[in-house]
Amino acid sequence: MQIPKEISQTTGKLENAGFEAYIVGGCVRDIFMNKEPKDWDITTNANPDQITSLFKHSHYDNNFGTVRVINDKTENEKLKVIEVTTYRLDANYSDSRRPDSVIFSQNLEDDLKRRDFTINALALKVSHETTNVLYETVVDLFGGIKDLNNGIIKTVGKADERFDEDALRILRAIRLSSELGFIINTETERSIKKMAQKIGLIAKERIRDEFIKIIMSDRPMFGIEMMNRLNLLKYTIPEIEEGLGIKQNQAHSYDVWEHSLRAVQVASNKKWPLEIRLAALFHDIGKPRTRRWSEEKEDWTFYGHEVIGSQMTEKILRNLKFPTKTTEKTVLLARWHMFFTDTDQITLSAVRRMLRNVGTENIWDLMNVRIADRVGTGRPKEDPYRLRKYKSMIEEVIRDPISVKMLKIDGNKIMDVSQETAGPKIGYILNALLEEALNDPKKNTESYLKKRALKLSKLDNETLQGLGEKGKEKMGVEEEREKKILRGKYGVK
Repeated sequence: MQIPKEISQTTGKLENAGFEAYIVGGCVRDIFMNKEPKDWDITTNANPDQITSLFKHSHYDNNFGTVRVINDKTENEKLKVIEVTTYRLDANYSDSRRPDSVIFSQNLEDDLKRRDFTINALALKVSHETTNVLYETVVDLFGGIKDLNNGIIKTVGKADERFDEDALRILRAIRLSSELGFIINTETERSIKKMAQKIGLIAKERIRDEFIKIIMSDRPMFGIEMMNRLNLLKYTIPEIEEGLGIKQNQAHSYDVWEHSLRAVQVASNKKWPLEIRLAALFHDIGKPRTRRWSEEKEDWTFYGHEVIGSQMTEKILRNLKFPTKTTEKTVLLARWHMFFTDTDQITLSAVRRMLRNVGTENIWDLMNVRIADRVGTGRPKEDPYRLRKYKSMIEEVIRDPISVKMLKIDGNKIMDVSQETAGPKIGYILNALLEEALNDPKKNTESYLKKRALKLSKLDNETLQGLGEKGKEKMGVEEEREKKILRGKYGVK
């Protein structure tokens, strides 16, 4: 396996100075799985002062032995900063979050035995003797390679001790299982279930980061199911559990819990971004609190669940310290996911109102939430006629190539520049301006339209109406032409 030259140069410099140096942790795991490492870590018996003296561009600003070596010459963003950490032993973890103190060591084994899982406790010594940089020595003291081959997540040493040291490792086990498709071994799983309450000691931001990685993995449904089975949801997002066993109406094949998990899995399968995945998971979270039995329909109803659900979603995301932008967009998508209706009855004005509610920049993400919602009900067809029809209507409205709404001026501005009062004349002027903009889109600027509106206001209503009728006539032709093109694109009438 080839190692980047920036890494070999760093380890080589340490070794030439008489120190040991190994690449270690998750990057080694990724190498053995034939994956490109997300980041690179080096461990050494050199202490932080010795490391900083060797590397001119480096910083040491913590108490845990990690020096950040800066490599400005590389074009690889992942290698601009390489973390080099001194072998260490951790003292007691009185808060189950971080060591009370660390003791630097000269022994690699001391460093490896403090790590979380066997698959992360592998170290590689880099060879510097060939043109292609390879590893020459594998240090595997805890059976990490065997566990990699067997697809097993297992702690280094006793699971209770590892989780007592840092309770976030509990969620990290779930996350690695979701990302890698590995199973958690029996002892480790048993310890997770027993020590689940310790998650409450962890900073919300750290919980959020692991939860995001679970959601962004290829198996979020698997990860969330495991969180539930091992009693972790009650200490992270208990609201999700409310959907367990909550039967839905006849349109659904699954209860609220399974439907929500299937929806987020659809979003993952599609490689959609975080906000869509979160909205897919939370879009029906308000259903358990709004479920009512309808004697008339002889079925369950969930009126207003999208409103309650969006409020719950906002509370959950704010509690986990999600960025404001992510929170607002996810809440928006959850709030309006019920937009879909019968396309034989819906009007273009209703579609325009939906665009106003969610914004043109979010409408296609909302459509994707709808797809995840639909497939999550147990319906295999993700792009039925009604959905394609709605998409075509969105394009008709979002492009709006023949509406006065496309103009960079409105009735209020026309009244300001012309001193005209509200009345039919303002409409005539708008239609006349539209006719000009249709002929020459470059004229659709606020400065030009203001000047032109002032001149048009001097004309009588009859003349203006004639100009406007030409615009309306052209508008109708353009509208039909655009509609035919768009609906043909989606295969609808």
